[in-house]
Amino acid sequence: MRIISIKLLLAGALAAPLASSAAAPERDQLTRYFRSLQMDDAKTVVRMVNERQVNPNQADPRSGESGLIVALREGASTVASALVAMPGLDLEATAPNGNTALMMAAFKHNLPLVRALLAKGAQVNRPGWNALHFAAAAGDDAITGLLLSHGAAIDARAPAGFTALMLAAREGQTSTVAVLLEAGADAALTNSEQLSAAQIAARAEQPAIAAAIDAFGARQRRQ
Repeated sequence: MRIISIKLLLAGALAAPLASSAAAPERDQLTRYFRSLQMDDAKTVVRMVNERQVNPNQADPRSGESGLIVALREGASTVASALVAMPGLDLEATAPNGNTALMMAAFKHNLPLVRALLAKGAQVNRPGWNALHFAAAAGDDAITGLLLSHGAAIDARAPAGFTALMLAAREGQTSTVAVLLEAGADAALTNSEQLSAAQIAARAEQPAIAAAIDAFGARQRRQ
């Protein structure tokens, strides 16, 4: 893994605010910029931003995703860290499918970037899909716990009424199911098909998870 000093890379960028009024980049500049993002070439990315060749909030014309989301999706963590540190970056820029950088970082198990985004004030709770849903579906216990500690609504509803617990159950994420139950997830809730997390697990051929959820609920009722 390459070790690049983000502070050194950003020295020029931090010396002057980002210019939102810079001229629109040409096609070859955008191609070079997004190729550098995907290749985790932080030096080129920061230089292009410094030289006002491209605004770091520029969306990829092909996918509609912000540069930060592209970097996170491609596992370009050095570039993603450099972008997050830039002043004026729009942390809440959404891809056409509604994904945000925090959601992508959570799904990609990128705990350091999740921490950095939260420290910069990334929005944890939002209507529809949120980062907790993505962390639960991906089975990332550490990120799930971190998001909960930052106020993530544990029973927030994704489309079709899915909660984080339902998603973890459906995807067979045994340990994440346990994390969510211990944190207070409501196992009695149902989705738009009137299926509980245990029933969703059973339908997804996850009988052990279904049984664990039912057993946890039974213990709660006895207390």
